[in-house]
Amino acid sequence: MRIAVDAMGGDYAPGAVIEGTAQALRDFPDIEIVLVGHLEKISFYLEKYRISSHPRLRLVHAEDVIEMGEPSTVALRSKKKSSMTIAASLVSDGEADAIVSAGHTGAAVAATKVIVRTLPGVERPAIAAIMPAAEGKFILVDAGANTDCKALHLAQFAVMGEAYSHLVFGIEKPKIGLLSVGGEDMKGNELTKETFKILSKMPINFVGNVEGHDVFARTADVIVCDGFVGNVLLKASESLAMATVHWIKNVFKKNAVRKTGAMLARNAFRDLKAIGDFEEYGGAPLLGLNAICVIGHGASSHKAVRNAIRVAGEFVKFGLNDRIVNGITEAGIAIDKQHAENKTNL
Repeated sequence: MRIAVDAMGGDYAPGAVIEGTAQALRDFPDIEIVLVGHLEKISFYLEKYRISSHPRLRLVHAEDVIEMGEPSTVALRSKKKSSMTIAASLVSDGEADAIVSAGHTGAAVAATKVIVRTLPGVERPAIAAIMPAAEGKFILVDAGANTDCKALHLAQFAVMGEAYSHLVFGIEKPKIGLLSVGGEDMKGNELTKETFKILSKMPINFVGNVEGHDVFARTADVIVCDGFVGNVLLKASESLAMATVHWIKNVFKKNAVRKTGAMLARNAFRDLKAIGDFEEYGGAPLLGLNAICVIGHGASSHKAVRNAIRVAGEFVKFGLNDRIVNGITEAGIAIDKQHAENKTNL
């Protein structure tokens, strides 16, 4: 299989991306990589990591790069030869099976939705983030692709999350929860109340509403919400984790006895840090597209890039998209795109 990798995406690109690509080529012999980037800017790293002539590596030149601070829609119009756009086009043209990018998330969502397009019956793609819980992990979907949603979108996100959970956790019928302000059926806003009605009738293991204080208690394997709420939850969680580390460091610095205790507990702290390490999975998939798309964290290291390439290959092998389409069809929530387009044009 072929994975298109955006060499220019991320805070540490292109160096970290190419180092991760080199590791993936070494570790995964069944994967071919199409590396998309500005050839002059990446040539040094190709030589450094000795992959410039690798038999399973193809290089594709991209003149432009979409920077993190640029408005996604404006950048996509003005930079049609960006690494992200070209990577998406390679998949659309059948020259690659999946995309990996640690670049501008908004641009990745916009580019893939327009160029790669969504799966049959799916109206909007959604970001699925793996989050740490008190025991194990859970999936948050949508984690930021769609700030404004309808109930049907959230219902589709539930099916996408179910398929993804089956792959990464091995759970056949994962528990699906709806993020809301109360556990009772009638609690929430109009969106969550309408979504609750739809999810209750679907052939999924729906466990009802999940309140904020239960999010990390692993009351559900998949928690569904719109991208606005999901992204706030995701980033607030990251911020709280960093603040907690800061608090712990300050507490242990207060005297010599505590400093000694910290030294003795350093392995425990290392294990604690690993619980929320996003690099293990490499990134979050943008579910619901015609091809696999893995969006890496902006701060992705070579380890994260290597693992993003790995999981992209696993998603292709697993047939994740087929499972999503089948799930949405069985649940009776597929969008008739032709009907929707005709209705829009009237």
